[in-house]
Amino acid sequence: MTESGGSIRLLMITSRETRRWVIPKGNRARGIAPHIAAAQEAFEEAGALGVPSPTALGTYSYWKRLKDGRFKKAMVEVFPLAVESEADEWPEAGERERRWFSLGEAIELLEEEELRSLIASFRPPDSAAGRENG
Repeated sequence: MTESGGSIRLLMITSRETRRWVIPKGNRARGIAPHIAAAQEAFEEAGALGVPSPTALGTYSYWKRLKDGRFKKAMVEVFPLAVESEADEWPEAGERERRWFSLGEAIELLEEEELRSLIASFRPPDSAAGRENG
């Protein structure tokens, strides 16, 4: 997520199989703080580099398709990332499309109701540093 001219924008990616719009997400990594692992996933999936919030926005669940075709319910903890730059090359660049959306556009595109509610509730932290640099 980033602020552009006072409005919040959300960087989304397409899923590999269904090509629907989703947010970067991944599995927790043992020995790594969850917000750091989320930032690593944002780079791997979207080429996004920035500062992750150590506080989760919340959680949501979705049905993940396994390699054998079965589905499993997965829980995702969402950590906002203040995107500072985007890499020209990243690990999954050839597998996904990335695009910035307004919050309203993102909410319309997301299929998971719980995630739509989380995104709709997002408010950036009010920080002196943000006001000085904005």
